[in-house]
Amino acid sequence: MTQTHNPSRPMFVARSAAAAIAVFVAGSIACGQSNLSEPVYRVANDTAAAEQTTATASVPITAPASDALFDFTQQPNEHPLAPVLRALTTSQEIIDQNIRDYSCTFVKRERVDGELGEFQHILLRVAHQPFSVYMSFLRPYAGREVVYVAGQNDNKMVVLEAGFKRYLGKLSLDPQGTVAMNGQKHPITDVGIRNLIGKLIKIWEAETQFAECEVTTNADTKINGRSTTMVQIVHPVPRQNFRAHIQRLFFDNELRIPIHYDVYLWPAQPGSEPPLDESYTYSNLKINNGFTARDFDAYNNPEIFKQ
Repeated sequence: MTQTHNPSRPMFVARSAAAAIAVFVAGSIACGQSNLSEPVYRVANDTAAAEQTTATASVPITAPASDALFDFTQQPNEHPLAPVLRALTTSQEIIDQNIRDYSCTFVKRERVDGELGEFQHILLRVAHQPFSVYMSFLRPYAGREVVYVAGQNDNKMVVLEAGFKRYLGKLSLDPQGTVAMNGQKHPITDVGIRNLIGKLIKIWEAETQFAECEVTTNADTKINGRSTTMVQIVHPVPRQNFRAHIQRLFFDNELRIPIHYDVYLWPAQPGSEPPLDESYTYSNLKINNGFTARDFDAYNNPEIFKQ
């Protein structure tokens, strides 16, 4: 289903550009098994995922009242982003009402200072009250550990590096300082699915003030066998008011929350493939593990930050 916003302002989309977008989208979904979905998506009640991530039992979230998938129907005179914003608000409510914490494998890739970095694989724990994050890097930087708890440690993150740097001990860093942000696109305070939702709501609410927006949805996408609904947002023409050329958000059809997001910039040459700007996946999700303050304590929990 494609929804296009075109009120009084014209949309200048060359046929070649539209064709390039169509080819890029079809190709990237077809090859998404390797490019977009690494690693395999699993949910809290997936026995194999539970055995692979941790022995702690998780509590599944409350099932939605309706078995219907997200409704992305565009109402008359409505901006095509409006149904997407409603879906995000629903996901936000599901998290606020049902998900106290979660653990997962977090895979990210970001373009920083014009350079596209390598994939980073991280074991991630997140709790929402208070907002708490624990990261254990798998690759690269294997062994690096980071923890952040809002309102604690003067709102600084604690880092224990890997390798010989580990002998430096635990470092308290400003999450938005130069050292902490080296090689990173976003601070640790922005990590997590709920923060992603909040960020997208803010961006796309602002973009509803403008035309030149094409929204396509597909409720029958699969990423490594996991059922998802893909929402694709395309701004055909570069404008300073738009975040990117193409953005794609994948909602888990069972959990009803986003589990993958990627962003593509406008290509340097017409007809060429749009360059990736950032990509994030949350896989092997385990919901409501019963995390306590101890799970995010870098100083008093002997199970983490070992020297």
